[in-house]
Amino acid sequence: MNNIKERKIAVMGVSQKKEKYGFRIFKDLVDAGFDVEGVNPADGEIAGRKIYRNLKELEETPDLVITVVPPQVTERIVEECKQMGIKEIWMQPGSESETAVKKARDYGISVVYNACFMVKQRIW
Repeated sequence: MNNIKERKIAVMGVSQKKEKYGFRIFKDLVDAGFDVEGVNPADGEIAGRKIYRNLKELEETPDLVITVVPPQVTERIVEECKQMGIKEIWMQPGSESETAVKKARDYGISVVYNACFMVKQRIW
């Protein structure tokens, strides 16, 4: 599955607030045709899609998790990824921490940080 558009993606930290990156990233991925689910403890609906409260609620385990949350939350998400067998995590700028990156690497999870997923995919 080399084509990123064929991967199941979960965006952690999806926001109802249109000015927030959590909203913009999720909506733009939906609009670009990505297979993407949104996660936020507040749940609800964004861009016509159900938002899940946590990774475990998703109907399918994602191939890639993108974090758009505070670093301390990313650290917890890394733990969830390990428990669920998720092998790839992309920490958006501002959501990473040394602890989260080290944990991911220690768990054998491929981690990308210091780079914006949206820029790398040429969506923005």
